[in-house]
Amino acid sequence: MNVIICAKVIPAGSVIIEIDPATKCMVRKGVPHELDPAAACALEEGLRLAEKHGGTVTVITMGINDSTIGIRNALAMGATNAVHILDDALAGSDTLGTAKVLAAAIRKEAFDLVLCAAESSDSYSGIVPGQLARLLGLAPLTFAKEIAVDGRKVTIKRQSESGYDVVEAELPALVTVTSGINEPRYPQLKGIMAAKKKEIKKYTAADLSLGPDQVGASGAKEKVLSVGRPPARKAGKVITDEGEGGIKIADFLAELKVI
Repeated sequence: MNVIICAKVIPAGSVIIEIDPATKCMVRKGVPHELDPAAACALEEGLRLAEKHGGTVTVITMGINDSTIGIRNALAMGATNAVHILDDALAGSDTLGTAKVLAAAIRKEAFDLVLCAAESSDSYSGIVPGQLARLLGLAPLTFAKEIAVDGRKVTIKRQSESGYDVVEAELPALVTVTSGINEPRYPQLKGIMAAKKKEIKKYTAADLSLGPDQVGASGAKEKVLSVGRPPARKAGKVITDEGEGGIKIADFLAELKVI
């Protein structure tokens, strides 16, 4: 079984996210980066499937030079191969542009299953996996809390508010995983040393036959018009209990039609 992991590398959790007022994009250059914890869960699940059924695990990332540290971490965890899509022409790509880039890179690999986080931990759009499945012509199985593969069939337990649904599809397929699906392993010294020797394959937009009308800021179909802070919350209502506090609270809740 050959598994592809779409693994985003994001600013480290210790970094305060900033938005460039000129480009209205997240500031990524000059800040420490790490493998997205949500993507690490997808990677862990891919490694477990490969260990059980045999095969390879290939990590594909689109990002700046600083993404290398996150890619090396994925390799240290046990990924077989890595692909880094690196090109300044991709800056400003919207979700569809990102999906086009990932799809083009995935088509260059032999695969049975594509695994993604349900959403990234920095932008939380949750849109790319669905677009990616559409571009690749794959059945999308979403919000998996458990994955099982039997022959050419993949079955998931899809997390829901009341429990889970059982969903299945024929391979190849795309699955998005929830962060609670597993506990990602820590890289061991042997894996860290081995990761330093593994080659990271690199592609540009031209390598993937993608032009400025498809990717980057010029190819984006959606634009961020403005960025601002949410309005400050209004002060709450303070009720002093002088013997009738319960009545006042009940009246207040009745005004809100809560009771």
